[in-house]
Amino acid sequence: MSDFNEKIAAEFRANEGVVGGPFEGRNLLLLTTIGAKSGEERLSPLVYTRDGDRYVIAASYAGAPKNPAWFHNLVANPKVVVEVGTEKFEATASVVEDRAERDRLYAGMVEHAEGFAAYETKTDRLIPVIVLQR
Repeated sequence: MSDFNEKIAAEFRANEGVVGGPFEGRNLLLLTTIGAKSGEERLSPLVYTRDGDRYVIAASYAGAPKNPAWFHNLVANPKVVVEVGTEKFEATASVVEDRAERDRLYAGMVEHAEGFAAYETKTDRLIPVIVLQR
């Protein structure tokens, strides 16, 4: 885990899911995936929205030309662990394949954190949207 992710995770856990810095005022969860190649646990702090009882995340990678490592991990191993606030639970990750649903859920991400709009303009790839369901 990067120093940045470690600091965010420590702050998240110390403050019942509330953090400052670039995530201040945003819905933040900690996602633990199993490395597709290493088989080791990988932790990623991610902004999320809700769609009913599902948590919604996007593999934006800040508009980079490729998907983030955590995305490849959850595609290979869709059983993940999610931490939200003081709660920790197992979930199943599913990539949203239906384009209309993907676009609707991504619009919700943009509404919650406007940076997601800029990420789409920085890359030629369609940013994957993932739902996490208990």
